[in-house]
Amino acid sequence: MPPAGTQDAAEKPERLPAKETWRALYRHFRPHRGAVALGAFLTLIGSATGLAQPLAAKSLVDRLGGDDSIAGILLLLTALVVIGTAIESVGAYVLERTAESVVLAARRTLIGRLLRLRLGEVERTQPGDLMSRVTSDTTLLRAVTTQSVVSAASGGLTFIATIVMMGLMDPVLLGVTLGVIVLIGGAVSLVMPKIARATQRAQEAVGTISTALERAFGAFRTLKASGAEQRESAAVEAAAQEAWRHGVRSAKWQSVAWSSVGLAVQVSFLAVLGIGGARVASGAISVSTLVAFLLFLFYLIDPVSRLVEAASQYQVGSAAIARIVQAERLETEQTEQTEKPAPTADRPASVVFDGVTFRYRDDLPYVHHGVTFDVPGPGMTAFVGPSGAGKTTVFGLIERFYEVTGGRVLVDGKDVREWPLAALRAAIGYVEQDAPVLAGTLRENLLFAAPDATDAEVQDVLVRARLDAVVERLPEGLDTVVGHRGSKLSGGERQRVAIARALLRKPRLLLLDEATSQLDAVNELALRDVVAEVSREVTVLVVAHRLSTVTLADRIVVMDAGKVRAVGTHAELVAADPLYGELAATQFLATSA
Repeated sequence: MPPAGTQDAAEKPERLPAKETWRALYRHFRPHRGAVALGAFLTLIGSATGLAQPLAAKSLVDRLGGDDSIAGILLLLTALVVIGTAIESVGAYVLERTAESVVLAARRTLIGRLLRLRLGEVERTQPGDLMSRVTSDTTLLRAVTTQSVVSAASGGLTFIATIVMMGLMDPVLLGVTLGVIVLIGGAVSLVMPKIARATQRAQEAVGTISTALERAFGAFRTLKASGAEQRESAAVEAAAQEAWRHGVRSAKWQSVAWSSVGLAVQVSFLAVLGIGGARVASGAISVSTLVAFLLFLFYLIDPVSRLVEAASQYQVGSAAIARIVQAERLETEQTEQTEKPAPTADRPASVVFDGVTFRYRDDLPYVHHGVTFDVPGPGMTAFVGPSGAGKTTVFGLIERFYEVTGGRVLVDGKDVREWPLAALRAAIGYVEQDAPVLAGTLRENLLFAAPDATDAEVQDVLVRARLDAVVERLPEGLDTVVGHRGSKLSGGERQRVAIARALLRKPRLLLLDEATSQLDAVNELALRDVVAEVSREVTVLVVAHRLSTVTLADRIVVMDAGKVRAVGTHAELVAADPLYGELAATQFLATSA
C-alpha cells in the first residue's frame, strides 16, 4: 500500500493568467450563450427605456413654462418606468436560471472527472478539498459566467449611450463628468486584484474545513475514544476563522469598489451643478438642459455599477476558476465502456509478473525490485511475507490502480496496459484489506459491483458468504441502511459483505486482501471452504497472514523486501525457505503491505 504521508494537501493553485482564465470561463459559458444573449437583450431593452426618461423629463420642464398639457408626458414617463422594470425582471430571471444551469453543468463535469482520477492523484490530495471544489467553487461560477458577462456588455453599451447623449447636450459638462469618473475609476482598478487574492484564500480555507470534517467523520469512533473532540473542533474552527478573515477582507475591498461608484457620481453632481449653474446663468445652456443632464448623470450610476460589479465578479470567479482548473488537470483514467468480452472470457484468468519494478512516486524508494511469478488458472495462490514486502501492491498493479515503473504485468497473456480498463476490471473481483462498505442499504452494497444481478443470485451469495442469518435479523432485511461506512455492521459482517459483493460479480480473477482477518473461527472456516470451492473454477489470489488459509493454497509466493524469494507449496517451503518456516512456526503470518 502507499507509504504513510502520501496524502499531502493539494498544492495551492496559482492565479491563472488572464487569457487562460477567460478561456476557462468561456468553456463554461459557451453552451449557454443563447440564453445569456436573450437575457442581455432584455436587459438592454430595459436600459434603453431608462435612457428615454431624461429626454421626457426635459420635454416636461420645457412645457412647464407654456400652456401645453403635461399629462401625456407624465403618462409616457410612467409607461417607460413600468415597461422597463418588467422587461428587466424577465431578463434577470433568464440570467438567474442560466446561471444555475452553468453551475449544474460544471458540477457534472467535475464530478465525472474526479471519480475517474488515478488512485495516486487521490492519495496525494485531500478528499475534503476536492469536495469543496465541487460544492463551493462551482457556486462562484454562477455569477461570473452569466451576470458579469451581461453586466459588462449591457453596462458598457448603456454607459457609452449615456455618454453620447450627455455629450450631445453639453460637451463641457461631459468633460467634467468624465474627468471625475476616470480619476476615481483608476483608484478602483487598484482594488480589484485584492478582491481576487482574498477570495482565493477564502476558498482554500473552505477546502480546509471540508478536509478537517472529512477526517473527523472518517474516524469518528477513534476521535471519541481518544477524547479529541475539542482538539478537532479547534482545528475546524481555525479553518473557519481563516475563511471568515479572508471573506471579510474580500467584502471590505468590494465595499470600497461599490462605494466608489456613489462617490464618483456625487462628486460629478456637485461639479456639474456648480459649472452647469454658471453656464445657465451665462445663457450657454437652458435650465431644462441642465436638469436633463443631471438626470443622465444619476442614470449613469446603473451602468457604472454594472461595470464595477462585472469586474468584482470576475475577480471572485477567477479565484474559483483557478481551483477548478487545477482539479481538472489531475490525471484521470480512461474508463470508456467496452463491448462484452468474447466467449473465451469465461475461462479462469492467468496472471504473470515479468521483472516488475515499481515505486509510488519518483521521490520514493522502490516497492518492487524485479518481481517475477506465474499464476496459471484456476486455483488458489497465497502471498505471504513480512510487513512492507509489497504484497498488497501486487493487487494494485493487477487492477491498474498504479502503472508499473518497469517490467510487465500480464493477465491472460496480455499486458494490462493494453487492456481497456473497463474490460480488465470487469474480469476481477477485489476485496480490500479494510472491506469498505458504503453508506446506503445492504442491497445497494451487494449490487454495487453487479447492478444487474438477480434476486436468486443475491440470495445465493448471501448463503455462501454466511450473511443469510445476518439479513434475517436485520429490521428491514436487505433494505436495511447500514450507516456511514457500514457503521451498523460488525467488522466481520463488513468483510462478509465485501466478499459477497465480489462473488456476485462472477469474476474470473478473485483478489482477496486479508479478507477473513476479522472473522471468528466458525465463519472463517466456512468462508475458507467457499473460497476453496470458488478456486476450482476461478483464479484466486490471496494475501493472508493466517496459516490455516495459506496451507489450502495450491501455490504460495513468499515475498520479502519487494522481491519474490520463493514459490512452492506449504510443505515444500517449510523445508526449503527459512523465512517461510519462521513465519509458519508463529502460526500467524505478518500483515500485508
